[in-house]
Parts: sequence; C-alpha cells; structure tokens
Amino acid sequence: MRVLVFRHSPSETLGYIADALAEHGIDYQYSDLYAFPEQEFPVTEADALILMGGAMSVNDGLPYLGREIAHIREFISRGRPVLGVCLGAQLIAKALGASVRKNPVKEIGWEPIRWNPAAGSDPIFAGLSGPLTVFHWHGETFDLPGGAELLASSEGCRNQAFRAGDRVYGLQFHLEVTPEMIAQWCREDEACGDRREAAGPIDPYAHAARSQELAHLVFGRWCALLKGAWTGCAARS
Repeated sequence: MRVLVFRHSPSETLGYIADALAEHGIDYQYSDLYAFPEQEFPVTEADALILMGGAMSVNDGLPYLGREIAHIREFISRGRPVLGVCLGAQLIAKALGASVRKNPVKEIGWEPIRWNPAAGSDPIFAGLSGPLTVFHWHGETFDLPGGAELLASSEGCRNQAFRAGDRVYGLQFHLEVTPEMIAQWCREDEACGDRREAAGPIDPYAHAARSQELAHLVFGRWCALLKGAWTGCAARS
C-alpha cells in the first residue's frame, strides 16, 4: 500500500502520522507541488491521499493548489481515503463545494476542542469524550461541506473536524505535530508572523504526551480504515 502526501513547506511534515503509517506497514511518498509545480507522480497507484498544512490560502489562486483540488476530487470519486490537516482540510472542503474564509479569530497554540455527537459513532474518534487540548495554527476556516458530519468544534472555530462519506476526513487542528515541529514553526514565524497574535508563550511540550497518545489512537484507526478500504477494493476488482 502507498499513500500520496501533498506537502506545502519542508516543515509541514506528517509528524505522528508517519509513525502510524510505519506501524501499519504502509508506505508513503511526499509530493511538493509548491516547490515543483510541474512534478508528475503516479496518482492512480496511490491507495490514499493526505494533505498537510501550509501558510498559503486556498483562495490565493495558486495553480498547484488547483491541481491538488482536482486530485482530491479524483480520489473521492474512486472511493479512496482522503485525510486533510489544516490547509489540507480546507482544500478538501473546497473540493467538495464549500467555501473557505477568514475565521473571526486566529487560533495559535494549545487550545481545547470538544467532540460533537457524531464523533461518538465515528470510526476514528469513537470513545473520546470531554474537551481535549490540541495544537492549532490557523487564521481561516471552512464551511461544512454538504452532507458532511461535524465531529469537533472549539470556542473560536466551529468547524474543527468533519467526515464526508465514510473515507474522507478533514481536521482543522494539528494532531500530527511533534514538539520539534512546533518549535520549528515558532522559529520560522518569530520575526514577523502569526506567533505575535498567540494568547501567550507557546510551550511545544505543554500537552505533548497526551497529544501523542491521542494521535497514536486516531491515526492508527485511520490506517486501519485505509487498509480495510483497500481490502474491499481489492476484493471487488
């Protein structure tokens, strides 16, 4: 099995998702269209698609983001699993016909999310309860795509996670980040970026242990879902 990963900067990597993929014996390949917009890759050979975050906006009109949206639609039409994080979730929402716009506030740092009723029966979020503190870094949000289930919300941003159908997930928050990734983002942003708008100092390790535990559970379940979807496709072929 192979997963294609659209990355939008060198520091927006899979993080804990890579650990889950390795544990389940799933290979992955990065595609950096932001750096190599003419890059070709074997889309039809990938069993699933992951889209990472990035500082750009879906609404910037960047040609490579248009290509990614087209590939999202292709994967969805083929019934293949798709997972998007932050910008990746916004790209999925856009591909499904929803709008992406500025959020009333920027969420930067560790903030709680709450699970909505639909999460109780969701294949990757079932059993989670109570507010959970996760890492955020975004200034935009998306409308919920038609027919999608809203799984999580926060005080500052209603649409934090959704599932469309049974194989497409969008997460606005950054469950994948390691402390090292957070520290790197803060260094990159320190001079003139969004970090100045954070509510307070950002400690990369503040909730790292619980976040890693949650990531292991959620992304491990997503990998199991991916393998189940692949088995089903193989059985029908």
